[in-house]
Amino acid sequence: MKILIDARLYGLENAGIGRYVMSLVQEIYKLDQKNDYVIVLNGKYFNELKFGEKWKKVMFSGKHYGFSEQLKLPRLIDAEKPDLVHFPHFNVPIRYKGKYVVTIHDMLMHKQKGVEATTLPRVVYYTKRLGYRKVFSNAIRRSEKVIVPTKYVQNEVCRYYKLQREKVIVTYEGVDKNIWAHAGTEKTVLRKYGLVGKYFVYAGNAYPHKNLARAIEAVTFLNKRLNDENVVLAIATSRGVFQERLVRIVDNLDARKYVKLLGFVPDDELGNIYAQSLGFVFPTLSEGFGLPGLEAMSAGTLALVSEIPVLKEVYRDHAIYFNPHDFSSIERTMKNVMEMDPKKRRKMIIEGKKLVERYSWEKMARETLAVYEEAAK
Repeated sequence: MKILIDARLYGLENAGIGRYVMSLVQEIYKLDQKNDYVIVLNGKYFNELKFGEKWKKVMFSGKHYGFSEQLKLPRLIDAEKPDLVHFPHFNVPIRYKGKYVVTIHDMLMHKQKGVEATTLPRVVYYTKRLGYRKVFSNAIRRSEKVIVPTKYVQNEVCRYYKLQREKVIVTYEGVDKNIWAHAGTEKTVLRKYGLVGKYFVYAGNAYPHKNLARAIEAVTFLNKRLNDENVVLAIATSRGVFQERLVRIVDNLDARKYVKLLGFVPDDELGNIYAQSLGFVFPTLSEGFGLPGLEAMSAGTLALVSEIPVLKEVYRDHAIYFNPHDFSSIERTMKNVMEMDPKKRRKMIIEGKKLVERYSWEKMARETLAVYEEAAK
């Protein structure tokens, strides 16, 4: 069988989807000696990645979510004559008529309907939103199979699009334990980022649904209740419009003493920061899987997370939950962690690491290969 993977979002610069595509390609390359593969890449990774004889690279330079993707990508795919295509995101060209499977990571855009969640002008945003809904619906309805990262997303997709559950397959994502499980505790990394005392940490994007404003409010209120010590919330997120909004929130709350914006932090340093933190704070309102909290657990810290169904499914009893809509609930949880008995803390960290062992990129790739076989029948 000849399988084409649309890997244009390959790479950590494309956040969670980029890590998913990267791990999928790397693991399938190691596992599958039977099928032939065509990998569609952008210019950067087209030159960097090296594959064996059963793998062919093809470059596509068009923009994501644009007209060239809709018009030119189908021609490129048709020229390769694949038996099956895997689109790892919803942006499947409407004009493509061949067999494919699609990965849907979450249904967030179906819930976010206001311009606060975009950097686009209002008219442009609503025009693009209409296009998004059409492309998303087409991607799901015309696919052979839909791959999702959790049962929660499976339920949402089936309910919204009235699909049979047999069409929507859960393949849990994985954690790269080689990075996180061997995180060091060198103080030089902390000094580099100005982390000299006790701190909690968040890492990820700063989109509005991540709910960071309430976490900032919580750490500000917590510090006002502490007598002789301060605690910091360190936020590792790439620069951009949403980070600029965070700066304004920090200033409005007079919280500069309690919040440290670290910018982008590479994985090797981030693991170090996780390992020496009081805990990873994850106040998100919506997720498809929730990988950052698992990565923090793997590095050796506690996960303080929103009590929402998808995180309860993934983290089970190994996280400490709070109400993400109530900053005082977040504050109380942070304070409880600061006062936690050291033996209980060590036990929770050990149990968290055991949980992470359940989530493997290799397992995800094996399950994805099984989906390919079923979809190609």
